[in-house]
Amino acid sequence: MQKLSFPELSGRVSIEDGLLSYGASEEASSRNRVAYLADLVLQRLRGDWTDGDRLAEVCSYALVTPGKYFRPILLLESAAAVGGDLHQVMPAAAGTEGAHLASLIHDDIIDGDEFRRGMPAVHAKYSQADAIVGGDALIFYLFAALATCAANGVEANRIVRAMAKAAQAGADLCAGQMMEEEIRLKGDMRINSYLRMIENKTAALFRASCDIGATLGGGTPEQADALGRYGTYLGVAFQIWDDLLPYIATSEEAGKSSSSDLANRRLTLPILLCRAEAGPELAAELDELMNGEGDLEERHRRLLALLTEHGAIERAAQEARKFAADAIDTLACLPDSQSRRSLEYFAKTAVSRCR
Repeated sequence: MQKLSFPELSGRVSIEDGLLSYGASEEASSRNRVAYLADLVLQRLRGDWTDGDRLAEVCSYALVTPGKYFRPILLLESAAAVGGDLHQVMPAAAGTEGAHLASLIHDDIIDGDEFRRGMPAVHAKYSQADAIVGGDALIFYLFAALATCAANGVEANRIVRAMAKAAQAGADLCAGQMMEEEIRLKGDMRINSYLRMIENKTAALFRASCDIGATLGGGTPEQADALGRYGTYLGVAFQIWDDLLPYIATSEEAGKSSSSDLANRRLTLPILLCRAEAGPELAAELDELMNGEGDLEERHRRLLALLTEHGAIERAAQEARKFAADAIDTLACLPDSQSRRSLEYFAKTAVSRCR
């Protein structure tokens, strides 16, 4: 699928905050639907990982750690939005969560993070070797799950297309991981470099979940493409907001240490926005906070104060909301349905977490 073109942020069309308002009844309906679908996914995951050997134990620990099952729900709602049968695509939805968890397992090893969603990371609970192998197994689980959809009545040609999309998403995710490290090592302060990186690292699985759901659900190529673009915009908005959590949420709310990004010298949008408009003195202080030594918590507090003072946190939040609005706009080609309204709801709530 063709990648998105990101214009300079300063030239993007602004939106009214009111565009992201949501009626209470629609919100309640979507929340209930999300809870129902998440339970279905969890049941499938538990059924698929009950062998009882060590590999199943490691994978089960990762899969049933409290989470939102957001990517599998995106796949299910995308399938339903084009008239698909949820039962037919349920294995693929569960497999998508497996691939997502695999990326998190490997991320935690790379970043040295000891906790995930408020619980010990897989490599901390078991071992690094077990975590790597468990992550690998969960990647293969996705492709086995896609193949299982054939027994549920999904046409073989659609499964083949879905596998190609899954493989491309995996390649994009790996490229994004490499790009993140390259940005860190080179101190690349370009905002477009950051956007390209998160389009790959984070948005790849959002894009694939939506595109695969529409493909397996019987959607047209145009519908699958639109839902893929929705997933990309949603993933970018989600990641920008995720990068804001160290500055707007507690470690408990965010599910990881608020100083994790700083400890790993990870350049995120609020920092890049602040640095882009900084004079020499502020730029030097930002660089020292990001690359220097000293007490990590104190550096984080000082960085938070600077980003707040110079409006970088709110500007980054505005950009996340714009991408969320772009995601909603791509759904215009779909017929009105509860699933389409749920997809709209996801875009709105992705940029309101912990606020």
